[in-house]
Amino acid sequence: MRRTGRPAHVRRALIDAAPFPSFLLVSGSERARRDRVRRCTAATAVLALSGGVPGPVRRQECNCCSYSIRLGVMRRFLLLYATQRGQAKAIAEEICEKAVAHGFSADLHCISESDKYDLKTETAPLVLVVSTTGNGDPPDTARKFVKEIQDKTLPADFFAHLRYGLLGLGDSEYTYFCNGGKIIDKRLRELGAQRFCDTGHADDCVGLELVVEPWIDGLWAALTKHFMSSRGKQEMNGALTMASNGSWRTDPMKPELLHIESQVELLRLDDSGRKNSEVLEQNAVNGGQSNALVADCESSLTRSIPPLSQASLHIPALPPEYLQVHLQEPLGQEESQVSVTSVDPIFQVPISEAVQLTTNDAIKTTLLVELDISKTDFSYQPGDAFNVICPNNDSEVQNLLQRLQLEDRREHRVLLQIKADTKKKGASLPQHVPEGCSLQFILTWCLEIRAVPKKAFLRALVDYTSNGAEKRRLQELCSRQGAADYNRFVRDARASLLDLLLAFPSCQPPLGLLLEHVPKLQPRPYSCASSSLFHPGKLRFIFNVVEFLSNTATVVLRKGVCTGWLATLVESLLQPHTCASHANGGRTLAPEISISPRTTNCFHLPNDPSVPIVMVGPGTGIAPFIGFLQHREKLQEQHPDGHFGAMWLFFGCRYKDRDYLFREELRRFHKLGILTHLKVSFSRDASAGEEEAPAKYVQDNIRLHSKQVARVLLQENGCIYVCGDAKNMAKDVNDTLVEIISKEAGVEKLEAMKTLATLKEEKRYLQDIWS
Repeated sequence: MRRTGRPAHVRRALIDAAPFPSFLLVSGSERARRDRVRRCTAATAVLALSGGVPGPVRRQECNCCSYSIRLGVMRRFLLLYATQRGQAKAIAEEICEKAVAHGFSADLHCISESDKYDLKTETAPLVLVVSTTGNGDPPDTARKFVKEIQDKTLPADFFAHLRYGLLGLGDSEYTYFCNGGKIIDKRLRELGAQRFCDTGHADDCVGLELVVEPWIDGLWAALTKHFMSSRGKQEMNGALTMASNGSWRTDPMKPELLHIESQVELLRLDDSGRKNSEVLEQNAVNGGQSNALVADCESSLTRSIPPLSQASLHIPALPPEYLQVHLQEPLGQEESQVSVTSVDPIFQVPISEAVQLTTNDAIKTTLLVELDISKTDFSYQPGDAFNVICPNNDSEVQNLLQRLQLEDRREHRVLLQIKADTKKKGASLPQHVPEGCSLQFILTWCLEIRAVPKKAFLRALVDYTSNGAEKRRLQELCSRQGAADYNRFVRDARASLLDLLLAFPSCQPPLGLLLEHVPKLQPRPYSCASSSLFHPGKLRFIFNVVEFLSNTATVVLRKGVCTGWLATLVESLLQPHTCASHANGGRTLAPEISISPRTTNCFHLPNDPSVPIVMVGPGTGIAPFIGFLQHREKLQEQHPDGHFGAMWLFFGCRYKDRDYLFREELRRFHKLGILTHLKVSFSRDASAGEEEAPAKYVQDNIRLHSKQVARVLLQENGCIYVCGDAKNMAKDVNDTLVEIISKEAGVEKLEAMKTLATLKEEKRYLQDIWS
């Protein structure tokens, strides 16, 4: 008699397993026991995959039939993450949750928590998830760790006992792609550690999940192989476990069981139980009827078309919830930006001046803002950057409150606790949510509500969506089969949480779920565009007011979170671009903003002022070079007999008369001889003027002066600085430099690339770039 829904080879495995192995303990008569276990997909999977080999055991309840299963002792590995914005942490937590379902136990820690682990004595395999920040630096949380392992006195076999796997996160728009992970990876190997699995490099430019998901899948096989080779088959076969969502998984102990495992996965009940299964089944049944309706439609955020609309879906495991939220009546106390949590000191400073640098008909509006730091301990040098702590857009916060049906409780205080029954390992309260602050304050100052929701968040939203079609679409977007749709309609469209909630009206998530998944609102970094010698007690920076279309369920014109806020803030004291730079003179009460210093970088003038430098900074990339030039002017005034190297500047913009930033200042620096070579290109102007060569972009101008640039870098031991857009400009400049070195030095392209890499190692090729 054929048993529908259960492949023949699994049925045979079930029959072959009788009598039942000793580790499956059930009650009742033998026949009743067998019949009830046969109805349990999870138990079927255990029997099919275990081979009947018992091992050291513990008990766990089967979610499907409530029978107690004795499971093998978990195989432990140490899992460390180094995160800047929370992505590495989220991925590490995903690995930790999935580990249980594969017979492993992950000991999860932030890499900064050195008191909780010791690599010098660690015997378990090590797994690291490392992000990259800045222009190729390890995250701030990994600074201490990297400093310690880079100690030159450590012996070459210091980590010879370690076996590790590393997943690096980065963005290929930046030159130093995944460099945070590469730095740690390289140093671990130099100290004798060996990889037990290949290093992964995930690219946020195209979607981290394209590498992250296959890498995590491969991790289980690599860990299995590691434990098999190091501890033998008995321990290897001793661990069986059940996923927290009721599905059963085990490691591919034998090659011939791999196919069985894949088939068992198809039998897996959906994490949220019968209702979601019925949605998928109903979709399959009704697929033929709906073909005619959807075939002529285009897919969108809320609608799919075949083959995705008819596909069996592989969706992520449901992340366990862990936050309990209590809303209490407000106390009437005043809240301010000082409540925002930060590892760096925060300075509240007034805005003393604001100038529009571009004309009104320019494609982008560029503003200069001057801050008064005279009454603070904040200090900087040219080339430094700093953080601006900014809020979310007020109307978006109000719309989100309204959509969550919490508008009348916006002033209530938010109190958080860890759920007593949570299955999340190592659950902790989010550090970026201050205790006792109002709901409105938290949504305004603490959470990145514009952040693109991750697939794990979409998966969690499924269980709070009542409409079947909406539930199915959310499942598609978080599934492997729907990866292309996720990239197109969520990631690339920059869909926010509010966009999703408006697109899926039956989705009613609790506040706790949002606090679990919405990341911390990050401060925005800006380059200093002044010198403290030239402007004592002042700090200047420039920015384009970012505008973009968010094309999700509806087309919405949005401004950048920080630049839009700053532009509104300075409206009352904004001067037109034709005005000279003068102090505000107290005409208007100066608004205040909060700033914090950023980690010291290397984007500074050479210690030796005689070293010649080449500066490349189109658009707002000119910001740090204004500081360089102001600083050099004061140094030359202080040391009139000193020897100062040549300063080249390659600047570019669209139009000479619309967005030529700091035109008068640059001409003055040039006239004084501080700026020895000023090369400007205008990409949209038809004709060339007296200053500029017939070049469209900065790299074209660099190419026109290839001999001089090559001489500065190769013969005069000079430095080159590049600031601005990482996506196009920085790559084009890098390629042009390779071309120039190859031509002028008479070497092959590969050798030229090595020369350029040497310049980077020597800190003579420096970049301050962003996407």
